[in-house]
Amino acid sequence: MLSDTPSVSQLSHVISQAAAPAFLLGALAAFIAVLISRLNRIIDRTIYLNGIPDEDTARSRLKADLPRLIRRAAMLNRAIFWSVVGSISISILIVVAFVSAFFQIAHERGVAILFIVSVAAFMVSLVDFAREVRIALSEFDHYG
Repeated sequence: MLSDTPSVSQLSHVISQAAAPAFLLGALAAFIAVLISRLNRIIDRTIYLNGIPDEDTARSRLKADLPRLIRRAAMLNRAIFWSVVGSISISILIVVAFVSAFFQIAHERGVAILFIVSVAAFMVSLVDFAREVRIALSEFDHYG
């Protein structure tokens, strides 16, 4: 059994330090929702294009968008992956902060490393998202 429990001031200090990572976690959750929404639109468009019969000469030219849509989906998939990695590392960071406060263990280096990992993963996710948006805006659909 633990001899000392953390004081209210220690816990309030940890809670105040966990506020910034919690806001980042919320931002990552909202960003993941945006990425999934874009991915769903690409999937819906791909399903629609694949449903066009080859005999329909008037609309079969729309299938030329399929390779571009597949590239965009792959980029969004990577962006979602890295956002989830960032979210997991932020969640671990928050747990480590509270557990280390409870056991009165120095945690500054571990928390700093987890925060760096999380922000780096978020940055990679943003780069993939920017690449996907660039493709989406530079190569327009062949709507007919």
